[in-house]
Amino acid sequence: MNGLSRTAHDRVEDARIALERLGMDAERSNERSALVLLALLRLGPFDAWVEATNPMLGTRAVMDFIRDTYDKEYAPNTRETIRRFTLHQFVEAGLVVQNADDPKRPVNSPKWNYQVSHEALDVLRSFGTDAWTTSTSRYLADIPGLKARYAAERSMDRIPLTLQDGTVFSLSPGGQNVLLKAMVEEFCPRFTPCGHVLYVGDAGDKWAFFEQEALASLHVTIDGHGKMPDLVVYLADRNWLVLLEAASSHGPVDSTRQAELARLFSGSTAGLVYVSCFPDRAEFRKYVDKIAWESEVWCADHPTHMIHYNGERFLGPYV
Repeated sequence: MNGLSRTAHDRVEDARIALERLGMDAERSNERSALVLLALLRLGPFDAWVEATNPMLGTRAVMDFIRDTYDKEYAPNTRETIRRFTLHQFVEAGLVVQNADDPKRPVNSPKWNYQVSHEALDVLRSFGTDAWTTSTSRYLADIPGLKARYAAERSMDRIPLTLQDGTVFSLSPGGQNVLLKAMVEEFCPRFTPCGHVLYVGDAGDKWAFFEQEALASLHVTIDGHGKMPDLVVYLADRNWLVLLEAASSHGPVDSTRQAELARLFSGSTAGLVYVSCFPDRAEFRKYVDKIAWESEVWCADHPTHMIHYNGERFLGPYV
């Protein structure tokens, strides 16, 4: 019983059966996933299924409920496993909704939460009753439409982005991505005209846009564990790689970050230009004494101007 009491084990088995009936694969209907479902429903070993609820819970709250109610403690580093291999698939299946209270919440927000959909809740409350088979059949028949509806809602919240070559895609909502959109659509046309965007790091997807072959042609090999800048633009006519950081998310290009980027792009046959980007000058003022020399600063609220940290030249690599 893997440490669970008999009553708790029986309840987990019920949850596994329910997940299998709702179309989940083996890993999404194992003990871990069953416990996650029970936590999201706030169902203890002695609670009736009809008592299930669907509060909005973060991953930590889910793990705490499992520990306190089922005496099953997962290590802190298991949180990512629960997110990536249970909750993510629950969301994709339409069983769970993310951030029902604020769909535009940034992916790195501590308030990120999950909630069993109202449709799934109605079905799960019928588990163990005569209505279970009929209600699950109806739910599964409706699922394609439900998934399409939730996907459309998520898509509406995404941030549209158009690159200089006309390529259009979208970024996840919130976080640094609002500033990142301004960097691509306001900074690039003014300061890197005819530049080729090689990398865009979405707050929700590190490799949202990545021209790996183009970077490789410049002798840049990216370590998957390296901390990429938020935007990389290549200026072929000057043979420059412009590395831009959205300073609203994790600070500007200070001396430490400049050294990190220099190591990450150490093989580059193009000169490196470092730019710290801020949403406004008020945010910039918080870091004015942290900016690395031999780098540039750009503020989205004054998009036609740049601040140059060294008077030797304007926007160029230092050799």
